Amino acid sequence: MTDSSLDRRRFLAATGAAFAALAASGCRTARSGVASAPGYGPLRPDPAGLLDLPEGFSYRVISKLGNPMSDGGRVPDAADGMGCFALPGGKLALVRNHELRPGKDSGGATGRAFDRDASGAILPGGTTTLVLDAASLTLEREFRSLSGTIRNCAGGITPWGTWLSCEEDVSRAGAKVGQDHGWAFEVPAAATGPVDPVPLKAMGRFNREAAAVDPATGIVYQTEDRGDGLLYRFIPAVPGQLAKGGRLEALAIDGGHAAMKPGDWRKVRWIALDNPESPDDDLRTRGAAAGALAFARGEGIHMGDGELFFACTSGGAAELGQVFRLKPGKAGDRLQLFFESTDPQQFNYGDNLTIAPDGQLVVCEDQYSAVSDNHLRGLTRDGRPYPLARVAIQTEPAGACFSPDGKVLFVNLYSPTATLAITGPWAHLRG
Repeated sequence: MTDSSLDRRRFLAATGAAFAALAASGCRTARSGVASAPGYGPLRPDPAGLLDLPEGFSYRVISKLGNPMSDGGRVPDAADGMGCFALPGGKLALVRNHELRPGKDSGGATGRAFDRDASGAILPGGTTTLVLDAASLTLEREFRSLSGTIRNCAGGITPWGTWLSCEEDVSRAGAKVGQDHGWAFEVPAAATGPVDPVPLKAMGRFNREAAAVDPATGIVYQTEDRGDGLLYRFIPAVPGQLAKGGRLEALAIDGGHAAMKPGDWRKVRWIALDNPESPDDDLRTRGAAAGALAFARGEGIHMGDGELFFACTSGGAAELGQVFRLKPGKAGDRLQLFFESTDPQQFNYGDNLTIAPDGQLVVCEDQYSAVSDNHLRGLTRDGRPYPLARVAIQTEPAGACFSPDGKVLFVNLYSPTATLAITGPWAHLRG
């Protein structure tokens, strides 16, 4: 994700008319023998003018910009990636990124911080944690959990109950900031205040976007939000203890992916990268010179059942976005072009993504146009897109994540910050 000028692309008008006849749910075959359209049905206008949803679905706002938090601060803006965790006693924790640059309002961040600006003010990026009652979704506590970072974009959950928060910024220490940036930081879901901000330097320094952990191996896969970004994997020296170091590698395939069509698979190899702290921000160029594969703005990434999916925001011939699938395996890893958008009504600049309990994807759109029409898009297991929700205000959805029981989809509205809980007749709950 990037906050570059909104006029980078011409507005691609998107209408909901093409989806007006969507079936209620699933991929059943109609009596005519033609497969019905996927999804949950047409989107219905929200009377509150915030989020349009299908019939039977509803949302509640559980947090919004400027609300007082339990630590005395205020909810900051630019809510981005987010992870949901089960806590003891029937509670949930949402750890939420804030993609804030130096000079922006931190919401009154205090305490431990990774870095400060020249005036001594804590840098505003970082995370906030929301503690909810799992049954009622009542917000019980809300507080800063990581401070002093820059542009915490996305990240990823770990199997050991932490959130990896990623800086989409490679500022160098100097007159404006005191530390190098471009790191991942680990935030325990059970934290009760600002954590000790330890940069995981062996995982690499780059314009990082998101991370996903394979629970079978402890390997961390990472995306890079650049037009020529790489897909990285970090093999920890001790699985589950990322601060103890490890080995950084980049994905490569023979022949590149330019000729790949949706559904195509390629065998993967991995290229070792030295000097992961990369003071010159040259991991991607060094990797490419060694044969690593460039992706067009790698963004959201999420681990499923023995496979992971990641979005490339401007990938594909139409530059409207792609989703790739990576299947690690003992006999070698494989990469598939899972989906490529050919029309903005299908999918327009996919960003954060998550995987529903039934294996379908939920992708957050992040269009770059003077006027945006951003959606949550569903992708079926066989790669068919459908609209799941439409943001009725001029912002993007971000941080989509399901509760552990699959009953609630949490999502952020980027700016002004609002965190929503969406409930309804999810198909995966019907067995």
